[in-house]
Amino acid sequence: MRRRLLVVLVPLAVLLVAALGVPHSVTLAEREMQETYVDRLGDVGRFASLAETALSTGRTEALQRELERYHELYGIPAAVIDTSGTVLLGPARAYREAAGAEPALPRIVTAALAGTRSEPSGAWAPWDGSALVVAEPVGRDSEVVGAVVTISDLSRTRSRVLLQWARLAGLGLLPLIALVAVAWPVSAWVLRPVRELDAASSRISQGDLTIRADAEAGPVELRRLAGSFNTMMDAVENAVQRQRAFVSDASHQLRNPLTSLRLAVESLEPHLAGDGRPVYEVAVDEVKAMQRLLNSLQASARMESIKTASPVELDAVLATRVDRWRALTGTAGQTLTVDVPGGLRLLEPTGGLGSILDELVSNALRLSEARVVEVSARTGSGDVVIISVRDDGQGIDVGERAQALRRFWRSPRHQNVPGTGLGLAICADLVGAAGGELRLEDGLPRPDGAGHGFAAVVTLPVAPPD
Repeated sequence: MRRRLLVVLVPLAVLLVAALGVPHSVTLAEREMQETYVDRLGDVGRFASLAETALSTGRTEALQRELERYHELYGIPAAVIDTSGTVLLGPARAYREAAGAEPALPRIVTAALAGTRSEPSGAWAPWDGSALVVAEPVGRDSEVVGAVVTISDLSRTRSRVLLQWARLAGLGLLPLIALVAVAWPVSAWVLRPVRELDAASSRISQGDLTIRADAEAGPVELRRLAGSFNTMMDAVENAVQRQRAFVSDASHQLRNPLTSLRLAVESLEPHLAGDGRPVYEVAVDEVKAMQRLLNSLQASARMESIKTASPVELDAVLATRVDRWRALTGTAGQTLTVDVPGGLRLLEPTGGLGSILDELVSNALRLSEARVVEVSARTGSGDVVIISVRDDGQGIDVGERAQALRRFWRSPRHQNVPGTGLGLAICADLVGAAGGELRLEDGLPRPDGAGHGFAAVVTLPVAPPD
């Protein structure tokens, strides 16, 4: 999150620096070019004045020596040409070589011979390689007899421009570096409460309602948000604890009266005769069903009071369960197959993974009328372990699968089968609290070929390394 904040701030700062620095850079380059042009314009103006006198008197030796000396000192060919473009005075060879590489020279010379002072011909951009051509007419108005032309290499001028641009770039980097240096710790300070809220929300989604956010750090707004978050979690935890306490206390308080009621009902058996026995049996079954319901509610309250999931070896869980499952299936004339690779390590839901698998296998044995029950496991994509309990029994309709995970729901086919309708719902809640999922699917093909049996598939996260 801190990086994303810097990704937003740094480009904006770069745009701001560029908006201020680019126009200033252009102004600096144009100023350098203008100073060079004015300097060359002064030189050609002086040579033009001397050339007018020298050509009118015929004394050209001194001017010739001065033009050659000028070329030797500055490397700038300066020549006096007549109206036909012929070099009269100056380093003729150097002038012709430089003139051949400048396409703008004929236009500037023509303007000078017409009595017009030339404008700068060289581009100011440092990457442009053209020279600066400056021409000054010799004579005035209709008495122009020639022109003085200089062709200046602008490499030094452009080097000075580049140097100034480098200094500006260095000065522009300073506020960017300062921005990053300040924004990094400031963004950490601002965003730390957000990260803590995110971590707290993640822990809460895993079932830990005791987690709280730090309401003493960060900006005022985020401290208020953290305080509101903590207040909300206090209310949620209090409500959940009250709910669990109510379920546990109610189950415990009803256990003794219900036990006494069952004993009283069963004590009536020797005194029954005729039509009273069916009523007696119904009463005993109802009392037993109420006792199972209280046991389930109490077990649910105990398991849900555990806060977090813990890592466990699936082999260790199965080692304590498989023999018991085989004994149950063998007694009922059923077959149990276990296909689980070794070394699978996953996060165990609260209440224990063994209890959940016991419930799923028990459902397959009691409710599906299955002949074969298969327990398998494999690793899935996304660092999860998938555990499946499948049978070849009656199965469950697709439309009833979502309802089967609700508390107290029972299939119409199982109304006369002992049960409370809480087992799958509690298992689904516990698996979800551990970051997994319990879903119902088609099971093994039925022996008569009429559809498939029932399957409960548990997906749990792989445990992180120690």
